[in-house]
Amino acid sequence: MLVLGIESSCDETGIALVRADGAGVPVLLSHALHSQIEMHQAYGGVVPELASRDHIRRVLPLTQQVLDEAGQTLADVDVVAYTRGPGLAGALLVGAGVACALGAALGKPVLGVHHLEGHLLSPFLSADPPEFPFVALLVSGGHTQLMRVDGVGRYEILGETIDDAAGEAFDKSAKLMGLGYPGGPALSRLAEQGDPAAFKLPRPLLHSGNLDFSFAGLKTAVMTQAKKLGDGLEPRKADLAASTQAAIVEVLLKKSITALQRTGLRRLVVAGGVGANKALRSQLNAVCAKAGIRVHYPELHLCTDNGAMIAMAGAMRLQSGLQQATRAYAFDVKPRWPLDSL
Repeated sequence: MLVLGIESSCDETGIALVRADGAGVPVLLSHALHSQIEMHQAYGGVVPELASRDHIRRVLPLTQQVLDEAGQTLADVDVVAYTRGPGLAGALLVGAGVACALGAALGKPVLGVHHLEGHLLSPFLSADPPEFPFVALLVSGGHTQLMRVDGVGRYEILGETIDDAAGEAFDKSAKLMGLGYPGGPALSRLAEQGDPAAFKLPRPLLHSGNLDFSFAGLKTAVMTQAKKLGDGLEPRKADLAASTQAAIVEVLLKKSITALQRTGLRRLVVAGGVGANKALRSQLNAVCAKAGIRVHYPELHLCTDNGAMIAMAGAMRLQSGLQQATRAYAFDVKPRWPLDSL
């Protein structure tokens, strides 16, 4: 079974082709990705209308590129999977519309996929795929969640953010420091030159007794510190970046370890864009190695939004029998779609 995946939830157009045979882990044959970062930099953030228009321009050429690289044609595709939500409504509609049009034209079924489930299952694309069950730390741009994962579609939320997500804390703090867009990666790079203990910043909900997260207060503390430094911010910017990153990473690390202890599980999966953060990976690896816990990540180039994770999630749902692809080509999208509602 060949599954074509289309991702268009925000500012990346991703296309991929996976082969799923039997009960084994699907195999990625090819994928292509176009990032809109350069286009949105002038505005300091994603402009939804521009994002949607760019998806329209990119999706079909990228699809042809992926098919060519895999030595396949559209006629060979068995299922077209696409991101149904969550995300920007206009951007989602582009991917959904193209997927359903392709399905109708080819007489092939289509399948709407949850964007966060794509991130959650993306480590199965790596050279060291996990095994169920595991605890998952999902840290994408607008979401921070800890969950118990017992199988495809079998998710229990253990804790989640009550305000800003970790990715938003990175991005908003970077903006306060004048680091531009995208802020998170810029802050992480600058943090490598700074002292993580230079500023005493809060670790919200670190001792709350539950597994929820809150990063809005940290962002406010960064803003307060930046204002206090005033003209002296520039020479201390690396220290402030390092201290901000240290606060975020410590909360993510300790909550993840607590989740593992409470569930009794010995395997941790980290997925989403923040999962590419070097400090987070380094500290998690060290702590988990000492405790005898296996940690799994997506490949670095598959941490951000991509078509491979959508094709993979679609293929794994079909293999599990949880969902059937459909030849009903009327479609809708879900800009807001809680993962635990699947």
